[in-house]
Amino acid sequence: MKLVFATHNLNKFKEVQSLLPSNIELVSLSDIGCYDDIPETADTIQGNALLKVAYVKEKYGLDCFADDTGLEVRSLNNAPGVYSARYSGPGANAQSNIHKLLDNMSDIKDRAARFKTVIALDYNGKQLLFEGICPGTILSQQRGTKGFGYDPIFLPNGKNQTFAEMSLQEKSTIGHRGKAMQKLMAHFS
Repeated sequence: MKLVFATHNLNKFKEVQSLLPSNIELVSLSDIGCYDDIPETADTIQGNALLKVAYVKEKYGLDCFADDTGLEVRSLNNAPGVYSARYSGPGANAQSNIHKLLDNMSDIKDRAARFKTVIALDYNGKQLLFEGICPGTILSQQRGTKGFGYDPIFLPNGKNQTFAEMSLQEKSTIGHRGKAMQKLMAHFS
């Protein structure tokens, strides 16, 4: 079976590809000739995932899935949330987003947070949603060089390593995207 993963993020693609069984051939947006920046204009994580699969289905007619992920910090009313990738404004990148978040939390004692991933699947004319959540804490300093996004400042509950200090396999086992992917794969079992 061939499925399009609607992302341009190579890190996400590799992470998801490592989780799939060999009977699923994963192809990227580039593989299908889609170089568009698919608009993520919804005000929820779920809405953005649905926008991406609808775009691919409409333009290319292919079965696909897409994810959207947000970091939700309890003391910041779940910000950055749906705006996680562009939290620091135009031209945002991982480091500028991390710096803004750490600045906004400099005087905050409650550092509880969670990563939330929603995967939208459009397959055989049906749309389904799968959610994965990983609770944790925001550190005051970055640790580790692996991973991407907010991984260097996110410490999952019960662990002594940030996502950026873990191997891809360790992160996928306990992480939000891995949990959502397990639900997606169970759908195809």
